[in-house]
Amino acid sequence: MADTLFSLEGKVAVVTGASRGIGQWIAIAIARAGADLCVTARSEVSLAETRAEIEKLGRRCVTGAQDVTDIKSIDETLERFKASFGAIDILVNNAGYEQVSPSLEVDEEIWDAIIGTNLKGAFFWSQAAARQMAKQPEGGSIVNLCSLTSYVGIPTAVPYGSSKSGLLGMTRALSAEWAPLGIRVNAVAPGYFRTAMTEGFYQDEGWASRMLDKIPQKRFGDAADIGGVVVFLAGKASAYVTGQCIPVDGGFLASI
Repeated sequence: MADTLFSLEGKVAVVTGASRGIGQWIAIAIARAGADLCVTARSEVSLAETRAEIEKLGRRCVTGAQDVTDIKSIDETLERFKASFGAIDILVNNAGYEQVSPSLEVDEEIWDAIIGTNLKGAFFWSQAAARQMAKQPEGGSIVNLCSLTSYVGIPTAVPYGSSKSGLLGMTRALSAEWAPLGIRVNAVAPGYFRTAMTEGFYQDEGWASRMLDKIPQKRFGDAADIGGVVVFLAGKASAYVTGQCIPVDGGFLASI
């Protein structure tokens, strides 16, 4: 029973922003669970490592260069993925962008880049995928990458926090609207994970020490911590779960 519940054998998943960091870890975890993958990033070349790791696991992988803020290209990319696999069962909206800036210095360009990538892109990818999932007997599962900033205010991260708070609200609203279509919509909220996007923070030893003091488990997250939660939300084990966001944060939110 356990193997069946947590198996994604025979499924096809799309993971956006899968060239590195959390997106790459999630794509590989989904492949380990048995699914074939369609992965996107802004550059096709940047996806080579992810594709190689997935194919080492004996799974098929199709890559696509795609900017999630380009709505027209979302439909085009999805059609190409469908041509390769015939159906899309799982969508993970991972593509994200952040630019730390004092709020008084945020301009329209920064705001649009962050909101466009993190919220607008996730909505239109979800919409495109849902149109296909609604036609499938088993529907589908969408997992959004929220953030601790979906719950708490972080100075100098107002556009990012706004996008991730909006993503949490979107997750809940879409889950209620699309449940009758057989589509589940959930989210995970990663805590402090050391990735290429966040590396600058971790190089500050004082900052890293202060953050560890706030995390009950006294460590930062790694690849194994995030992948399993997404696999759970993507598959049969969470068949009666929708509209939820699971913090993956070592107890950070529970302790504040």
